Amino acid sequence: MLDLRQLRYFVAVAEAEHVGRAAERLHISQSPLSRQIAQLEKNLGLTLFERSQQRIRLTSDGRVFLTEARALLRHADRLENLGRRLGRGEEGGLCIGYVADAMHTGVLPSALRTLREHRPGIHVALYDQESAAQFEGLRQRSLDIALVRTPPGDDDPDLDAAPLLRDPLLLVLPAEHPLARQEELTPAALDGLPWIAVGDAQDPAWRDTFVASCVASGFTPDIRLDAADPLTALGLVASGLGLALIQRSMVRATSDAVAVRELPWYEGSIQLWAAWHRVDLRPVVAEFRSTVLADRGAPGTGTTT
Repeated sequence: MLDLRQLRYFVAVAEAEHVGRAAERLHISQSPLSRQIAQLEKNLGLTLFERSQQRIRLTSDGRVFLTEARALLRHADRLENLGRRLGRGEEGGLCIGYVADAMHTGVLPSALRTLREHRPGIHVALYDQESAAQFEGLRQRSLDIALVRTPPGDDDPDLDAAPLLRDPLLLVLPAEHPLARQEELTPAALDGLPWIAVGDAQDPAWRDTFVASCVASGFTPDIRLDAADPLTALGLVASGLGLALIQRSMVRATSDAVAVRELPWYEGSIQLWAAWHRVDLRPVVAEFRSTVLADRGAPGTGTTT
């Protein structure tokens, strides 16, 4: 069986890439730390580190093992915390993964407000993570529920999901732009204009996806700037630097410097899904999931897919 102490030692050395610095961090001497790492490698039959006089580096196998070791330790810490809370007569905690869209659409804040009303003593931990990391968290049981942009595959053996909302994308343009005075805009009117592309830095294909959706709608954007998030894009639009497509839930943050127009012929949207493990271990998880799903289509949260 794996020794959690040895795993913690391994992670410390891997992160420091130096036995001495890792020993200082762990408040132990170097010799027993080196022995524990050597014992772990022997037990596994695996070389985790490449060693030289100057430094110690992970092998390719060691990098893979580090990812799984971190996940296991996170789950172990959560399990210990849960046990202590249950031992004190508390309900335990709830670990929720989310993407930014879950916050500014109001889906997560609304669900948390309902949770507090029904279970005021429960401890909630929030983790801002990309969808792939959340799925792994669900499988490792370090997360109880995930709020993600895309669902797991239909054939996923461990995870289930349900759609929460579809947040339509609206056109945002500088208030002084000539098109701002037109109530109805055609694709041809937007063709070749300066644009600000809003995308997910974690998705290498996001820019191509954006351009493809525009071309499919009948216009080609001249992308001058990239924005990592909608608020940044709104600021750039307000400065007169281009047009952008922003989800409906975010246009509440607009100022007099920008104008907002619906494009009935453009079908782009930001979607949000709830995902969870097929095996529910605790009633509070099922209750929170039901709360999130019950709010689908609520005012201010878009429409369900």
